[in-house]
Amino acid sequence: MALIVQKFGGTSVASVERIQKVAQRVYQTAQQGHDVVVVVSAMGQTTDELISLAKSITSEPNRREMDMLLATGEQVSIALLSMALQELGQPALSLTGAQVGILTETFHSRARILEIKPDRVQRHLQQGEVVVVAGFQGITSSDDLEITTLGRGGSDTSAVALAAALQADYCEIYTDVAGILSTDPRIVPEAVLMPEITCDEMLELASLGAKVLHPRAVEIARNYGVTLVVRSSWSDEPGTKVLSPLLEPRSLADLEIGKAVDSVQLDTSQGQVALLRVPDSPGIAAGLFGEIANQAVDVDLIIQSIHEGNTNDIAFTVQRDVINTAEAVASAIAPSLRSSSSANEAEVITNPEIATIAITGAGMIGRPGIAAKMFTTLAEAGVNIRMISTSEVKVGCVIDKQHGDRAIEALCDAFSITTSPVTPHTQKNDHPPVRGVALDRNQAQVAMLQVPDYPGRAAQIFGKLAENNISVDMIIQSQRSRLINEIPSRDIAFTVSNTEVELTEQLLKELLPDIGAQEIVVNQEIAKVSVVGAGMVGNPGVAAQMFSALAQQQINIQMITTSEIKISCVVAQSQGETALRVIHNVFNLPEIAKQP
Repeated sequence: MALIVQKFGGTSVASVERIQKVAQRVYQTAQQGHDVVVVVSAMGQTTDELISLAKSITSEPNRREMDMLLATGEQVSIALLSMALQELGQPALSLTGAQVGILTETFHSRARILEIKPDRVQRHLQQGEVVVVAGFQGITSSDDLEITTLGRGGSDTSAVALAAALQADYCEIYTDVAGILSTDPRIVPEAVLMPEITCDEMLELASLGAKVLHPRAVEIARNYGVTLVVRSSWSDEPGTKVLSPLLEPRSLADLEIGKAVDSVQLDTSQGQVALLRVPDSPGIAAGLFGEIANQAVDVDLIIQSIHEGNTNDIAFTVQRDVINTAEAVASAIAPSLRSSSSANEAEVITNPEIATIAITGAGMIGRPGIAAKMFTTLAEAGVNIRMISTSEVKVGCVIDKQHGDRAIEALCDAFSITTSPVTPHTQKNDHPPVRGVALDRNQAQVAMLQVPDYPGRAAQIFGKLAENNISVDMIIQSQRSRLINEIPSRDIAFTVSNTEVELTEQLLKELLPDIGAQEIVVNQEIAKVSVVGAGMVGNPGVAAQMFSALAQQQINIQMITTSEIKISCVVAQSQGETALRVIHNVFNLPEIAKQP
């Protein structure tokens, strides 16, 4: 029989009646001969009520005391659920995070798990007991034994971490939805359940606002090979299985703060094509990539920078052996985009002598210092960055090919990586090209204009933000280089959470004199719509379909960035929901979701 970790959220245990229903489900699992560990959240709105109590005392509660207060919510749930199981005749024992041995950092209200000592849980399981554990909490490993809480997604994180420490067969996450849907059903009623999804795809969707699973929990599952199953608390439907790759075994020490980078990869097989000064209007990207797809040319990275005046730059990479085809397509389109008043518009430039250097690992964006460390390392090695691509599992940079060996050596040293594969072009796989579509309306666009084009400028910018724990999502460096006081300069744009935009703007203003940039521009009226799918590789035309669907609705694309499994477009906030609907429709996701 299996060892199963089951997690139930606050809505699943919101009342005595619901706790009794959860007990029935747990009891049935145990009666089938399985060993069961149950992780529960606080009942319903308990956490909000406790926060309100604290705020009635003081407007700025002490973080340590807040952890002492909030940790009591889960203790109520575990005790009641254990009683309900005992009433059914099932031996059960409730344990707090401290009693389980969940050791954390000392950061109150947002601690990360360092280690789990599973001995006590295993002992009770061997005695035939169901172990009911308080999620969301732990205890410091210091002599003071301080109670800590894990912050957002803490119960999911506790459950998956326990599954990893216990080497559970799988971890079931019970929630108030049937599983993971192809998009937000509140916006797109046609959204359908996905029977399975990869951890990498789920990480991208979770980081884009899909709230069924927290990115921290998915990151642990990916790193330790834990299979997740997201199911409804109210039905016996199988839900969605989240599949983890088979990775090399890794130590459970420093569980959440261990090595963030698994590998450094160098791809020297690509070339770059850029179409500069194209009109900033709907349909341009759709026409370009639609024709490239017609030529069966697979595009890897795509970026579209912020607009300057009424024009944009679009740059992309392809395999070097088809760069002439891609250049011919761009050159054929360029004349139709030029106005009679300027012969300098819509210029096509190519560079066959580039390389892509990337670091990979789960939860890249959630650790602000990782990308900054990469940029700093490249700068110190004298390697200039031409393009940047970011995702939850990879940060990639386009550099000059001649600097490839130097770059990979420096990054391997910086991130303590012993193997550094030269990456061949990934072949087409059997995954659906697009698995899900997500809309993020909680980001703002920030641009630093006319940044001197020297190694180290990106490192300075993102290092400063990382020092202040600001996570950056999309990062785009413009392809157009302008001479400012005889110094070549480019624009760097990125997106951050709306809650951090004021601090971001303040920090960048402090940097302006040191960097030599000219201006900071902020736009909070944006939305980011993204498609995610592990099957994009080797499937030309995915980007073209997405861009074409937006163009048909006259939705202008302000920024584009891609990774191997994600394409993201920034559009006007007012058009975000429309963009989500048309993209979900064009990829026929109700049918795609049925595919394994």
